[in-house]
Amino acid sequence: MPRHSAARLTRLMISDSDLWTRRFWTLLACVFVFRAAFMLFFCAQADLAGDEAYYWDWGRQPDWGYYSKPPLIGWLMGLVGWLTGASDWGVRGLSLLLGTGTLAALFVLTRSLYDARTGFLAAALILLTPASAGLNLFLTIDAPLLLLWTTALLVFWFAAQKPSCWTRWIVLALIIGIGTLSKQMMLVFPLLMVLFAAVSREDRGLLKNPRLWIAIAIGALFLTPVLWWNQQHQWITLEHTKHHFDTKQLGVGKWIVRTLEWPGVQALVYSPVTWAALISVVWLGLTHWKTMARRERYLLVTSAPALLIFTLLALRQRINPNWPAVFYVPAFILVAAWFSGHLPFGKAEAWKKWTLRVAAVFAVILHIAIPVTFLTSLKGHKKLAELQGWRETGRQAGAFLEKVPRPAETFVLTLGHRYNAAQMAFNMPQNPRTYRWEPSGVPMSQYEVWPGPEERLGDDALIFSEGGNFVGQLPAAVTDCFEKTERLGRVEVPLGQTQRLFDVFLGHRLKSWKTIGQTHQP
Repeated sequence: MPRHSAARLTRLMISDSDLWTRRFWTLLACVFVFRAAFMLFFCAQADLAGDEAYYWDWGRQPDWGYYSKPPLIGWLMGLVGWLTGASDWGVRGLSLLLGTGTLAALFVLTRSLYDARTGFLAAALILLTPASAGLNLFLTIDAPLLLLWTTALLVFWFAAQKPSCWTRWIVLALIIGIGTLSKQMMLVFPLLMVLFAAVSREDRGLLKNPRLWIAIAIGALFLTPVLWWNQQHQWITLEHTKHHFDTKQLGVGKWIVRTLEWPGVQALVYSPVTWAALISVVWLGLTHWKTMARRERYLLVTSAPALLIFTLLALRQRINPNWPAVFYVPAFILVAAWFSGHLPFGKAEAWKKWTLRVAAVFAVILHIAIPVTFLTSLKGHKKLAELQGWRETGRQAGAFLEKVPRPAETFVLTLGHRYNAAQMAFNMPQNPRTYRWEPSGVPMSQYEVWPGPEERLGDDALIFSEGGNFVGQLPAAVTDCFEKTERLGRVEVPLGQTQRLFDVFLGHRLKSWKTIGQTHQP
């Protein structure tokens, strides 16, 4: 090629890259503004989900671990509480920031692997999924994990490009370490790093590179305080995690339904045609493994093995929809590369057209359905009850707390699900420290890991018993702990087709309390 033609081609490529980069950042800014406005509307219509309130309560007592999760979500919630108090928009605003950061990291990664046009397409494909909308409306442990995982994919690729650069490996180690504080799933990432180095001929030298192993070791060191915390608490997080893999014998019919639930839910979460494209490109990539370039092998190694494992696992148990989320990130990049003609099995124009069309329809329907639901009588459906009425519940509960005879010596005790304690803590105007009675005598939530009412001997308790649980009266195991108890009234909040009821009692002067996991001594 003549020198002037090559120079002209380079200028065109740079110009095209700049154009699609500007388009991406413009898109991201517009999406952020839209989602911020939509989030504020959603906050005005829907209360925090139970887990959001639960994690927010964790944030008031920062620690190296919690009942069911590593500590990062509690730390983030603590930061939110410090900055914005007990505010729905503060909690959900953080999820929006994390989701936006994930898209930015995805674009930079895809542009590094391919080009800016493909990066724009990969971001657009994710933006149009119901999963992306949900991730930016609810703050769960998956929001920070996805950001850290996507960033780790980017930094590991950079480190593999320049394996002698200590800075890249140290940054990667820090990201892996922080990721392990977010969710146990991050522990898989170092395994995928080693697997990629083993199967990629060009990268096999990484296995002899001490920087790789030092990065993994530093990342693992972040688990030290978490393991110490768990050792101090009878390995409670491990015990909880094991329950996710419990299963039971099912008849053939129920087994088929449960097994088909896995692809069905995934298709809804990522939109049907998009999910079909994701699975198709992974399958085609594996069958064309020998003709795939190094970058495609990287994306396949970090997606295909885990997705296959989850598919096989679905044959024996129910799979939570969010479990494989991080492994779809490289699959989305592969789809964008496929649609852009970078893969050896065609450009798939028809796939691209229908994937974007169907995904766009799903996205529009979702963003119309939410306002229609909450602005009409549809919001009264019982399945939406857990997202409504908690502000009013907290207001009424707070009014009872204001009238107790000894407010400084009165604590809040809830019966029933852990969400009751969390929602009372978040929504009562006083944001009190709440306690929970667990009838089984074994830890079932973080409230049994923390010190219980045994630290409040001699104080009164404002007790909220979820209506219907004990038919207007407290169980003897609770009343026997006080000098006397009296019924004060009821919190009653209509919720369309149903209602939320709490019978309210005042327990006078706590005499004793059975510490969870220990023998009660009066």
